[in-house]
Amino acid sequence: MTTFSFDTHTHAISPDTATYPVSPLGGVRSGWSQTRPVTGDELIGHLDDAGVQWAALVQASTVYGYDNRYAADVLARHPGRLVGVCSVDFLSGSAVDELRYWIGERGFRGTRVRIADGDTKVTAPGAGLTDERMAAVWEYLEGHGIPLCVQMHSKNTPELLKVLGDHPTMTVVLDHAGRPDASGAPEYPMLGEIEQLADFAGVHLKITPSALRRLDNEPGADVTHVLRRLAAKFGTGRLMWGSDFPATQGTLRQSRELIESRLSWLAGDERRAVLGRNAARVYGVPVSE
Repeated sequence: MTTFSFDTHTHAISPDTATYPVSPLGGVRSGWSQTRPVTGDELIGHLDDAGVQWAALVQASTVYGYDNRYAADVLARHPGRLVGVCSVDFLSGSAVDELRYWIGERGFRGTRVRIADGDTKVTAPGAGLTDERMAAVWEYLEGHGIPLCVQMHSKNTPELLKVLGDHPTMTVVLDHAGRPDASGAPEYPMLGEIEQLADFAGVHLKITPSALRRLDNEPGADVTHVLRRLAAKFGTGRLMWGSDFPATQGTLRQSRELIESRLSWLAGDERRAVLGRNAARVYGVPVSE
């Protein structure tokens, strides 16, 4: 029987810019969305090819900003394969109402905030996660058990720690494992930044090709050693994989194969948890095995 798998990080782009106009956060559209876009229907084909049963469709905010309509329409066409992660302006006075709409009426199951970015240079909203205008959002997410994906660097950990200090039961999924700092091998003293978050049981790490590439590029770093240390600190029950397809070059199948090869040291049950069961628990979807 095929191992149940759940890809926690995918995107979809529509060629119909009249119905779904381009309006990226920061004003700069991501390069990948122009050179290798994938529609929602095409995404399902790539999931099939990779043997992936479920995926989280993450709002492509570097294309559509806070307009989640295309992702919502894709979710409506594929309710048995995709869950949605929307983007909302957390600084807006209507942020909670918008979350109620996208989650309660349009079928999303999580949301996302970008504090630090990659090549598109999207800046942190307001004063960052500790901006007092976001307080109502944290209350809503924690009170309703809604997962929050956070795009950040490990140096942003103090901000997230302050939020979790007030909302300790909130579920958080760190995009690209929170971009841990693996400098200073073999002791890796800066890993302590991200490891502080392990004290909060709702914090999960998303292992993506981008995270692995970042670790590979750190001089002297042993990727397996770093992953083992993070797994020991957080527990394998709080790790999950994401392809970041099509933002990451290559096929979705290649992304899954990469993740599996880098986690080959995990025991069978632990590997199955990271490949799908942990995400299924967080996003409330059935496991088909």
